Amino acid sequence: MTDIDQDDIDPDDIDQDDIDQDATASSGIPLHDLLGLGFTWESGPGTTAEVHMPVRAPAFGHRDNLHGGAIATMVDLACALAAVRASGHDPSVESLITVDMHVRYLGRPTTDTVTAKASVVRVGSQLIVVDCDVVDGDDHMIAAADLSMMRTPLRRPLTDQDPPATQP
Repeated sequence: MTDIDQDDIDPDDIDQDDIDQDATASSGIPLHDLLGLGFTWESGPGTTAEVHMPVRAPAFGHRDNLHGGAIATMVDLACALAAVRASGHDPSVESLITVDMHVRYLGRPTTDTVTAKASVVRVGSQLIVVDCDVVDGDDHMIAAADLSMMRTPLRRPLTDQDPPATQP
């Protein structure tokens, strides 16, 4: 289970006067920066989002191919952005938490960039279900995924001073 506080990618932090609909933004999350993830933000409500990732060494696994974890991270961000757009998410009162993700790895990219295209299937009172396809620049299918996010009351951030959680 991925536990990412989606407040770090709050689209309200992006000044729409400084960028247009086709501009690429960064989430500001170090892992996303390492992988070179960028997304195109469209203002207003919607049910879709796209995240782009260059095919380069920081995203490679042992055999110099895209690592499944890099693809899953890109899927998680794309689905979170689509969920934010579709749900009217208010980061001042709630968090979105990934509670379930299933990724099917289907092929290798043949271009230098891959794109995760997420689309919300359903917005419920607590769960948001999102489908996502990952394609290369030639629309060759790299992966297909589905993901569920849960709306939870606002969570306080972890700090270096917090002890690790223990299981009873």
